[in-house]
Amino acid sequence: MAMIEGLTHLGLGKVDDGRTLLPRVLPGEEVAVAQDGTVRIITPSPDRVSAPCKHFKNCGGCAMQHANDAFVANWKLDIVKKAMSAQRIETTFRDIVTSPAQSRRRAKLAGKRTKSGAMLGFHAKGTHTLIPVPECQLLTPKLMAAFPMLEQLVVISASRKAEIALTVTETAAGLDIFVETEKPLTPELRAELALFAQENDIARLVWPEEPVVTMNPPVQFFGATAVVPPPGAFLQATKHGEAALLAAVEEITAKASRVVDLFAGCGTFSLPLSARAEVHAVEGDKDMITALDRGWREGKNLKRVTSEARDLFRRPLEPDELRKFGAAVIDPPRAGAEAQIETLAASEINVIAMVSCNPVTFARDAVTLQKAGFTLDWVQVVDQFRWSAHVEVVGCFTRK
Repeated sequence: MAMIEGLTHLGLGKVDDGRTLLPRVLPGEEVAVAQDGTVRIITPSPDRVSAPCKHFKNCGGCAMQHANDAFVANWKLDIVKKAMSAQRIETTFRDIVTSPAQSRRRAKLAGKRTKSGAMLGFHAKGTHTLIPVPECQLLTPKLMAAFPMLEQLVVISASRKAEIALTVTETAAGLDIFVETEKPLTPELRAELALFAQENDIARLVWPEEPVVTMNPPVQFFGATAVVPPPGAFLQATKHGEAALLAAVEEITAKASRVVDLFAGCGTFSLPLSARAEVHAVEGDKDMITALDRGWREGKNLKRVTSEARDLFRRPLEPDELRKFGAAVIDPPRAGAEAQIETLAASEINVIAMVSCNPVTFARDAVTLQKAGFTLDWVQVVDQFRWSAHVEVVGCFTRK
C-alpha cells in the first residue's frame, strides 16, 4: 500500500516513499502497486472521474483525464504559481481559461501501413508503440471525420516498414497536411497524390521540403485578416485559446499607438492589433514574415504593419530600436528570450505583454524585468492543451 502525496508538473503522482512516481493517480489516494508496475486504486479521491476518452490508459496524448475539470484547472494554476514562487514573484492570478474538448484544430499524427490498411494515432507515453485513436476527445470533429481519408493517405505515403508523421491542420479552405516520410516523391506518386487531394477536398498537401499540390490556399484568420501560413508553421492549438491570449494582449497594449511584436510568427497578435495601432513585427522565420506581410497588404482597414526577419536570440532589438514603441508583445519559444528581455528591460518601453508556454522561463525572464523597475500586474493562465501538462501564460508588465 502507498499514499499519493501530490503531483509533479507532469501529472505524475508522488508516493510517500519519496522516490516512486505513478501515472493516473491523484493526491490523497491510497494505491497498491503490483510487481509489474500495475496500479490499483484502493481509496479513490473525490476528484477522480471516469476518463471521457476510451484511449486514455494507452494513448500518450493526455495525462489528466482521470481528474475533474476543477482539479485540473487548479493543478495547472498551481504549476504557474510554483514557478513564480520559486523566483519570489508575487502577482494577481486571473481565473484560468480552458479550451473545451474537441477543439484542437491541429495534430501531429503517426501512421504506418498494416496488412489490412493503416494505423493512425499517437504513441503511448515514452514508447514508439502506435495507438489508434478513432474516438479521440481532443481533436475537432472535422479532424476526426478525416481519419479514414488520412489512413488512405498513410497507405499511399508510407513505405512498408517505416512510420510516417502527418501534421494535419484545419483551415477555412479544408485540411492542410504536411507529410513527413522517407518515401521518395516520384512523378507517378506526385500525380497520385494530386488526384487524391482533389478527390478529398484537401486544401494543401506538402511533402518534405516540397509542396505537392495546393487546391485552395489554406487560410487562417488572425482577427479579420486572412493569412496563408507556410507549411508546418506555428499555430496556436485552439481558436478558443488563441482568442483568450489575444484578448489579454489587446488589454495590456490598449493605450499604445505603436507596438512591437517580437517572435511574431505569421501575425497571431500583429494583425489583430493593427486594427487600432501601428505594429512592427519581428520573426526569425522568413517564410512566416512573408506570410504575415502578404496578409497585411491584402487586409482591410488596418494600420501600418512593418515586418522584419531577424534572429532575436542572436540579434535582439536594441534599446535605441525600441525607443519609438509604446508597448511590446513578446511570445518566445519554450526556452524564453533572455537576450531580448534584457534589451527590453534597458529600453524606454514601459508596457510589455509577455506570452509563454513555459512558466519556468517566464518566471526567469520576469525577474529580469522586475529588476529593471517593471511590476507584474497580473497573470492570465490559458489551458488550450486540455488534459495535458502544457499551459500558456500571459503576463502584464508595466513600469512607471
